[in-house]
Amino acid sequence: MTEQQNVRIRRLDIIDYDELIELWKRAGLHSLKAQGRDSRASLEKQLASGVQTLLGLEVEGQLLGAIMATHDSRKGWINRLAVDPGHRRNGYGAQLIAAAEDVLHAQGIPVIAALIVIGNAPSLALFQKMGYVEGDPGIHYLTKRENDKV
Repeated sequence: MTEQQNVRIRRLDIIDYDELIELWKRAGLHSLKAQGRDSRASLEKQLASGVQTLLGLEVEGQLLGAIMATHDSRKGWINRLAVDPGHRRNGYGAQLIAAAEDVLHAQGIPVIAALIVIGNAPSLALFQKMGYVEGDPGIHYLTKRENDKV
């Protein structure tokens, strides 16, 4: 962990949209839906809902990491953890997870979960290091989508 100078975590807003999308692309976010749920209009609506918070980690004013915290009023979810590939292994992911947990706890959410894509061993290891444990192996994650863009 070497790059700890001038690190700042702050809430992101729609004005940060272009920089956020570029970060997600650099980080290789596989589920990016720029024409659907990740469009500017959709993200603006999500942020206005009050249940979703986007946090960004900046070093020297450059966005190098981001995380999404959301909840359904009883369980919190951490999504879209992304750290610029050239700046990984500096503790930024852990700082973002801790910041997202703080946001959710401040909203009265005692249970926090994360979905991690199979094969993403670094992310799985990080969440486990942060105290997350795998739930019941009998749980199936199912989705139903209006279309392939959401």
